[in-house]
Amino acid sequence: MISNLKQFAEFIRSYATGGVILIACVVVSLVIANTGLHTPFNNILDKHIGPYTSLGWINDGLMAIFFLLVGLEIKDEVLNGELSDRQSATLPIFAAIGGMLVPAVIYALINLNTPTINGWGIPMATDIAFVVAIISIIKSRVPQSLQVFIKALAIVDDLGAILVIAIFYSSGLHTTYLLLALGMFILQLLFNRLNVRYLAAYLIPGVLMWYFIHHSGIHATVAGVLTAMAIPHNVKLGYSPLKKLIHLLENPVNFIIIPLFALANSNINIGESLSGGSIINPLSAGILFGLLLGKPIGITLFSWLAVKLKLSKLADGVKWLQVWGIGQLAGIGFTMSIFMALLSFADTGLQSQAKFVILVTSLLAAVIGYVFLTRVRAKL
Repeated sequence: MISNLKQFAEFIRSYATGGVILIACVVVSLVIANTGLHTPFNNILDKHIGPYTSLGWINDGLMAIFFLLVGLEIKDEVLNGELSDRQSATLPIFAAIGGMLVPAVIYALINLNTPTINGWGIPMATDIAFVVAIISIIKSRVPQSLQVFIKALAIVDDLGAILVIAIFYSSGLHTTYLLLALGMFILQLLFNRLNVRYLAAYLIPGVLMWYFIHHSGIHATVAGVLTAMAIPHNVKLGYSPLKKLIHLLENPVNFIIIPLFALANSNINIGESLSGGSIINPLSAGILFGLLLGKPIGITLFSWLAVKLKLSKLADGVKWLQVWGIGQLAGIGFTMSIFMALLSFADTGLQSQAKFVILVTSLLAAVIGYVFLTRVRAKL
């Protein structure tokens, strides 16, 4: 347990420097998007490297590695750490469900009988990369159990968003590719059952599974999470391929993958976003209130209900005000919300407007969550 806590502390520390780089990349990307560098930068993102564009490789390929790392860390916590108790492990699941349902309902009510009703999925999402980066910056003010909680919540939230995309926003699922992906996952589980320790036995099928899922109509990053579930972790027997892979992936993810992700996805042209007219409309209000109010209300309410019904329990040292603060940080929808917006609307004007509101709202959520958690910690 103690060694596991030390490893998690090192994991969060590695995110601290990465968090600063991440924020710097967002600023640089915004500057590029609003200067003459906008067109050549977009040309780079749209350039095909093999079968996919540069942006596609970053969002679907590199981010699958990020989800692999987060999935490994969550599995480690479930087996040996803060989430090893069943009631503690289920709390982030209930919180994530509330954090998806309430924002979607708020958006739908505001946009009822309007052309923008199809964007109800936009405020459901939480950008795990940015949330973890913010947490890393204020880690000294946030209990470790709360850090694990937000990571688990964010990954369940993103998986929920991926499921919503697959069911409601997909152009169609390809059964053959899904079955092939399932076959790769079963092969990984078989290797786990046979106590195969070689990482290649899991990573090679994982790459193939990523390819099949990518062509199935489901967001390919889910392959990272599934691969993490299959990789063995047996401390009692004296070996852990899972811990070895975490160590191998930490620096590349924190210092290369996440910064590239931010650089590629923060290039929002503010002028274009505002050119479509007033941003005071149901679309903007639905996104704003869904993320800023729906997220903390849904996360806190569903967590409270789960605890009261004795389905889950709040970790030692965590207060309900801190859960609300985590809910505020979960309002950082950013990239996944932008992705939802692109799927929701064919009209480029609506897309640009939604992207701008998501950017502003995510910034507000980050600031409010940061200040709230800092102030609450000071008063406890």
